[in-house]
Amino acid sequence: MTSSAPLGLQGAYLLGERATHDQLRSRLLDVAVNLLLTEGPESLTTRRIATEAGCTTTVIYTMFGNREGLAEALYLEGFERFRRFLEAVPQRRDPLEYLTALGPAYRQACLSEPGYYSLMFERAIPGFEPSERARTLARAALNILDRAIADCISAGYLAPTQPRKIADALWAAAQGAISLERAGHLRDGRTYEAVTTATICCYLAKK
Repeated sequence: MTSSAPLGLQGAYLLGERATHDQLRSRLLDVAVNLLLTEGPESLTTRRIATEAGCTTTVIYTMFGNREGLAEALYLEGFERFRRFLEAVPQRRDPLEYLTALGPAYRQACLSEPGYYSLMFERAIPGFEPSERARTLARAALNILDRAIADCISAGYLAPTQPRKIADALWAAAQGAISLERAGHLRDGRTYEAVTTATICCYLAKK
């Protein structure tokens, strides 16, 4: 009978290798987004990122291909972080309460990740255009909002319609308020709360 130990050892090695790869990738993205935030898009050269991260430029080319690939990886990482912010919101028994609770979490994600936010929504890297695949994956990261809205429709809180239609309207309202807040035109989150609440109210089911 052949021992399973070698397979187990090989599996452990591969898991360790993957963890090291993921840690390095995360490190490179952190370095890149910090450079983007503090020094602007001109600082995003493979040599500068490699120096800051303590690796070779070959590693960056291997992981991301080129500057465009790095920008797209940052774009997707930003949406993934936003997804984690939203998923950290505790579930509620009442679906409308849960939907309402997602609003502050989204605002917090935007304000907590200024480097990623600028890339995702403010064209911080001139000339960068996410691929259609990246745009699809980015929007999928917000599917938690679609599901919460679908639950509200099923519970009779919101008028029957496509959940994505309401989600996109809510997303647009949220982004408008956050952009004004980031630009210094709004002092706090009260307008954000008002416009997101008003958007939800527009779709309330008529009793």
